[in-house]
Amino acid sequence: QNTIKENAPNIILIMADDLGYETLGANGGTSYETPNLDRMASSGIRFNHCYSQPLCTPSRVKIMTGINNVRNYVKFGHLDIGQTTFGHLLQEGDYATAIIGKWQLGKSVSGPEHFGFDEHCLWQVTEGRTDSLGRDTRYSEPALQINGLLQTLDKNDYGPDMVSQFGMKFMERAVEKGQPFFLYYPMMLTHCPFSPTPESKDWLINQDAVLSYVGDSNYFAEMVHYMDKIVGRLDEKLTELGIRDNTMIIFIGDNGTDQPIISNVGADKVSGGKGRLTNAGTHVPLVVQWPDIVKSGFSTDHLVDFSDFLPTICEAAGALIPNKLDIDGKSFLPLILRNNQSPREPIYSWFKSNRKPFDINVYARDQRYKLYGNGKFYDIKADPLEANSLNIKSLNYEAIRIYRLLKETINFNSKRRLDAVSN
Repeated sequence: QNTIKENAPNIILIMADDLGYETLGANGGTSYETPNLDRMASSGIRFNHCYSQPLCTPSRVKIMTGINNVRNYVKFGHLDIGQTTFGHLLQEGDYATAIIGKWQLGKSVSGPEHFGFDEHCLWQVTEGRTDSLGRDTRYSEPALQINGLLQTLDKNDYGPDMVSQFGMKFMERAVEKGQPFFLYYPMMLTHCPFSPTPESKDWLINQDAVLSYVGDSNYFAEMVHYMDKIVGRLDEKLTELGIRDNTMIIFIGDNGTDQPIISNVGADKVSGGKGRLTNAGTHVPLVVQWPDIVKSGFSTDHLVDFSDFLPTICEAAGALIPNKLDIDGKSFLPLILRNNQSPREPIYSWFKSNRKPFDINVYARDQRYKLYGNGKFYDIKADPLEANSLNIKSLNYEAIRIYRLLKETINFNSKRRLDAVSN
């Protein structure tokens, strides 16, 4: 049993659904209003190089376990019951733990509790995505599993509002008990169906938007703004509870923006790349705010992978990670604390698409270069769409050095995969 360290911080991890790097104003985006996140970025830390998996479940499995998909990914919509999550580790460290928002990691009613969360308010636990009428049930008239009980709420209830209100009540209870808390909030927003929010003129008027998988992409901007508004509400609640300074908020996206969406970044246009291995599918926003620790805002080019969040959160909380877990991630807490942070080794990604069950892609990358398991090598800075693979024979010294490093990363992780299978 771990023991709480003195003045242990509260930790909130918010993960927006299908929200790429280009959508935040703080990252240069000009298509959407994100004032709360922009303010958090200006007073906290804005990361220029955080990379996810291209789809929902692969990213969620990786972030919750700190382990690359190559060693623990089973199938879409599933988290293997033998895995240890950051929920378990903080729970063992005497934190109150809760998960709110989107589950989609198995249909067992006890799943959230099994994976280390004391409380939950979630969409898509035992039920599927749609009801008997074909309506998506995450937004208007939501169907939510609340501490094990399935509840279908009223037509004028909005799923993202309901789960965030539950999260704020959880925070209140933890503060009343004098217990530090960990709130994991994998959001429903901004995933399709693109549909009216309660601030929309079409709210409760356009009921058809939730009847198709994609909906009307014209609503996407409203959904991004509403997502930002919910982040602002959580921030305000921390101030109201008197715990703002000693709470670390981490905000990320789970993968790139959905493919129908085209966003402006200055004079450039970025097409959403969800499901693809390019930057548009894997480059996501990362903002960290922690007033006690981060006294003034800055941006960083430090490389962050989704396996890095578990060790970062555990180190901040003082929660021990057993050696037997053999995680892949590396804590970036030293960077947050402004201590010396050594550069991260290249990111490794093993991705199995749910759309093509036998299509497995492997790559390693740093901030600039990317090498695939099939030998294709790209300068992402010069060629973000990966249109032209570099000729290995004509590389300069620095590019050759990175190429060899990325190749070593792929070989090392391939061996770990074989070792895991043989054991």
